[in-house]
Amino acid sequence: MSDKREDILTVAEELFGEKGFDGTSVRDIAQKAGVNLAMISYYFGSKEKLLEYLIEFRAGYAYGILEELNKDESLSPWNKIDRLVEFYVDRVLNNLRFHNIMYQEAVSSRSDEIRDRIIAIKMRNLEQITKIITDGQQKKLFRQVDVAMTVGSIMGTISSYTLSRPYGCQVLALGYDVSDENYRTKLAPRLKAHLKQLLRAHLDIKNEE
Repeated sequence: MSDKREDILTVAEELFGEKGFDGTSVRDIAQKAGVNLAMISYYFGSKEKLLEYLIEFRAGYAYGILEELNKDESLSPWNKIDRLVEFYVDRVLNNLRFHNIMYQEAVSSRSDEIRDRIIAIKMRNLEQITKIITDGQQKKLFRQVDVAMTVGSIMGTISSYTLSRPYGCQVLALGYDVSDENYRTKLAPRLKAHLKQLLRAHLDIKNEE
């Protein structure tokens, strides 16, 4: 991908996150990226297509990480679960704008194509996570669980603190004017510790009923 095309995607992500998809115009993106409107049209065709490219661009990285985690035979299934938690917490907290865009578009009725694309990405990632859990089950470490609901529990817990920041600030005893960096610094270790503990209890075959 060319540097200019990547610059446009980065600017679009920032503006969509700050102003929302509807509140951002192609002209806004062009001005901030320092390009003309024709270049955006050439690369992406439309604002909707630009969003599709952005979603695929960011999501492709996540899939690659999950795929490599699956292939790493030096890690135990429990190590992989811990790495999975660390990856998702860090990814969401360090890319809050993109996470919020994905959430907004996943529940939006604006574009069936974009919504279906997001669902396809989630299903693709779910397949990789299923492999990790299946490996743990085959090695008699993990019990039988509903993998889709397990992943939903992870992402739902993370989202409850990223999509409702005032609540998170209250729980963490922070002021409402706390910086993004300070919020992440306080929230990340607590989220990681909780999710790892939760998954240990949830997955451990010793807890099989």
